[in-house]
Amino acid sequence: MSEGRDNLQRESAVALIGRVLYGSYAWGVFVLIAVGLLLWLLFVPNVQRRRHYAGVAARLVMRASFHPLRVTGVEYLPQGQCVVAANHASYIDAIVIKAVLPERFAYVVKREMAAVPLAGLLLELLGTEFVERFNRHRGGLDARRVLRTVSGGQALLFFPEGTFVGEPGLLKFNNGAFKSAVAAKCPVVPCVLRGTRQILPSPRFFPRPGRVEVEFLDPILPDADLPPEQQVAVLREHTRAAILRRLDEPDRG
Repeated sequence: MSEGRDNLQRESAVALIGRVLYGSYAWGVFVLIAVGLLLWLLFVPNVQRRRHYAGVAARLVMRASFHPLRVTGVEYLPQGQCVVAANHASYIDAIVIKAVLPERFAYVVKREMAAVPLAGLLLELLGTEFVERFNRHRGGLDARRVLRTVSGGQALLFFPEGTFVGEPGLLKFNNGAFKSAVAAKCPVVPCVLRGTRQILPSPRFFPRPGRVEVEFLDPILPDADLPPEQQVAVLREHTRAAILRRLDEPDRG
């Protein structure tokens, strides 16, 4: 029995060393590519070209970190204006989305991300829309700016949960993505991310290798026969239900 316990301890130690080595390698890959991308983007004047290079870098990160990426439903992305709403499960979700979305899409993210070293400057260079969550006045100003942006024809990507947690499950959706779609009279494309929570959930520091799947679903149009507030609520619930059906995680909303 003692020998079996010793073998189990040795196997656990080897597994731990393997996770640390891989995690250190993956972080090294990300930092090296992210710093190189940032330095390159400083000399690229056009935001569309910056987004193109960021997509190339994101795909390189995924490949070099041994995260096979499978994408389905790209045909559901309209050629024109739209809002993509994706579930949020991990720190790497933004990298995954950047690897698959066309460069015409801008992110809408919480304003706290603007203060994160390296990531904040990268997001700013990519034309990201930052939205305040805690100051109501600033949040209102940011929301109106986003509405003007989408009304002007910009395609946007939202994580409507606004945050993520370590436990599996889809959280409650905020209204921002759906107010934008109603204001612009454009469709919402639900997007399902699978596998990212297993790779790097909160609050784990070291990622693990793993497969990632991205699935775009049928676009959902606002119901113009309803008052605007009801349009937002119905669009939000229909989008959330569509994602939940394909996510294979519990409802935590």
